Amino acid sequence: MAALTFPVGLVALTFSAGIVLAQDSVANFYSGPGKQMKIVVRTTAGGDYDSLSRVIARHLGRHIPGTPSIVVLNMPGGGGIVAANYLGEVAPRDGTVLSIVGQGLVVDQALGLSPQFKTDLRNFNWISNVVFSNPVLCVWHTSDTKTLSDARRRPTTLGTTGAGSVSVQFPTFYNNVLGTKFKLVAGYPGGQEINLAMERGEVEGRGSNTYASYMSSTPDYLPKKLLIPLIQIGMEKESGLGDTPLLRELPVAPEHKELVEFMSKGATMGRPLATSPAVPMERVSALRSAFDAMVKDPEFLADVEKQRLEVRPMSGADLETLVREIIGAPDHVKERVKAFIEPGPNEKL
Repeated sequence: MAALTFPVGLVALTFSAGIVLAQDSVANFYSGPGKQMKIVVRTTAGGDYDSLSRVIARHLGRHIPGTPSIVVLNMPGGGGIVAANYLGEVAPRDGTVLSIVGQGLVVDQALGLSPQFKTDLRNFNWISNVVFSNPVLCVWHTSDTKTLSDARRRPTTLGTTGAGSVSVQFPTFYNNVLGTKFKLVAGYPGGQEINLAMERGEVEGRGSNTYASYMSSTPDYLPKKLLIPLIQIGMEKESGLGDTPLLRELPVAPEHKELVEFMSKGATMGRPLATSPAVPMERVSALRSAFDAMVKDPEFLADVEKQRLEVRPMSGADLETLVREIIGAPDHVKERVKAFIEPGPNEKL
């Protein structure tokens, strides 16, 4: 049988027509009567999850075909679990709901830490990692803990937002791997409340927050030495944190090295933006393209600078790969990390 052949020009024309039809379909969907998008925020108002969500809400819509309006909905609780469960299990699966997912939830799912965490992050449609910046554990300047050595010597109280949060996971891991004596005070609804607790002397420090978040939401804390950074976690050092030690560069027992690498990779999750599962791929592609266009938009960049925010995006495709790598890590690594990340009774207050 003779092979079928098609003129190159006809193939190109057909492909181009397909793109146009997909764009028209997306535009028709997002421009429908009363069509409004939401960005769900895992924290209370204030802090970089909220600030980044609001600046995205102000600018992303005009880069999406159909130019929908976007509103912000704060949904704090469970270290981000409440918002993630909503996005994965309750929100419409049509590309109208977005959320910056809690940084620690990929590790939470990988290790099966929180029974109340019902959704599967591998099913989310990832748009972009808005910014990946090293989480840093800091203490308030009035604390008697000034160095990592001090933290090994004396109990130091840290404010946290609860299960599923890196503010619990990281200090617990440090206790087990580095021999620190951090004590966790849970129940704060968001980072702003923990900051106030430090200022009032309720706690000595904050279990985790990214360097970029401190510099945007509380830009005086680090430059004026109101906060003392003790340790940072990520794949490489933040230039703005000076000599603050990086976890993966510290001496640890040989059997702990692969656990440190797992946690360091998890820390690069940053502020990952997603939409719900089962969204038609042409809408996911449109949202990714809209985000890529937005981060080059002079109006967006001016707003980001005005808000003292940092945007260092990672593509949605690369973010999806990272999520799957962390969740799909070898079982023997995940089992040992899980044992090191769950706070024991002596670590909680």
